[in-house]
Amino acid sequence: MGSAVQQTEFAPIVACTISRDVQNFDLLIEDMETALGENWGDLGFAEALAFFGQPEADSLEFVALAIDRDDEDNLVLLDEIISQAKSRGIDVILIAEDVTPASLHQLLRTGADEFVPYPLPEGELQEAIDRIKTPPAAAVPVPATTQLSSGSEKEGAVIVVHGLAGGTGATTLAVNLAWELANSNNKEAPGVCLIDLDLQYGSVATYLDLPRREIVFDVLSDTENMDDDIFGQALQTFEEKLHVLTAPTDMVPLDLISPDDVQRLIDMARKHFDYVVIDMPKTIVQWAETTLQAAHVYFAVVELDMRSAQNTLRLKRALQSEDLPFEKMRFALNRAPKFTDLSGKSRVRRMSESLGISIDLQLPDGGKQVTQACDHGQPLASSCGKNPLRREVAKLAQSIHDLGQDEAEAA
Repeated sequence: MGSAVQQTEFAPIVACTISRDVQNFDLLIEDMETALGENWGDLGFAEALAFFGQPEADSLEFVALAIDRDDEDNLVLLDEIISQAKSRGIDVILIAEDVTPASLHQLLRTGADEFVPYPLPEGELQEAIDRIKTPPAAAVPVPATTQLSSGSEKEGAVIVVHGLAGGTGATTLAVNLAWELANSNNKEAPGVCLIDLDLQYGSVATYLDLPRREIVFDVLSDTENMDDDIFGQALQTFEEKLHVLTAPTDMVPLDLISPDDVQRLIDMARKHFDYVVIDMPKTIVQWAETTLQAAHVYFAVVELDMRSAQNTLRLKRALQSEDLPFEKMRFALNRAPKFTDLSGKSRVRRMSESLGISIDLQLPDGGKQVTQACDHGQPLASSCGKNPLRREVAKLAQSIHDLGQDEAEAA
């Protein structure tokens, strides 16, 4: 017993927080204690550089570098801390509060392994620790990049899909609509680009079983220098028909990109593809107006519940107060009541009337098959072609394609 106590008392320090003043990050202190007990320490910026050269640093597995906006004047010192830690095989978790995207980008490029925003989301620090402790998976073959023609000038149609509440099925609609559009003409398949702009929790890569690649972050961080080749390198192809720009590998701030960045991205995609389908984050961000203005069709996905109704009303007020084109939105009701459900149909009508909106699209509940298809990384057409949701999305895609063909012929 005495030996065990002695080993516990002198257990090596396996991690350290590094900050200007750790008391500014009280939630970090709590999470470090929860994850590591007493086996961690705290260092200032200058102390950290000195500590790395001492024998006690050999037991360090990782450091949590905690910074806020007041530390941005010390980026050179922060870069040196990260570089010194990495040179000694110590992983770095970057904890940042109110730090500009440019500074975050620089520190991540220097070598920080993980980024966690502050205040810390519940359990996020432990998840970051688990990720850096997990051995790298075996290399996965990277899909071929897309070769884009520099002379292409297609001016493709922009279709935006935006879920007004979590779990409404917006990403499922975006992925399957893009896939159905890519297969809407067997003789001359249209070019379709699917862009995941949910930079933090985007699931397009998961739903199509595609790897997330570092180059996406690089492209989004520097759209001013993006050309046809760079954009093509960031795209992946799904079954040689659908071109996809996934969300970045790591969780990044939604303001990493500006309205100008998003406009450049849309313009580049429109130049090369007949249809550009954009999956939006749930949050309204500064560049949401850019996608709304650029959209030819803007699907707002809701469910028949109070949260969707309240969020719709908030969004309507916000857009109308800024004189933005709320009328562009086409409301899609997911998991809509069946034709024989008269009570449900009555609720849909009351919801539409009370909010002053038109519900233009009613999507049936696809059941467990939808969840299974998403988990297996397959479009509904590939895994359950007769699913009622798949059939409705296929009809929608065909109607959009037929409308585009008619307009092209009229022009």
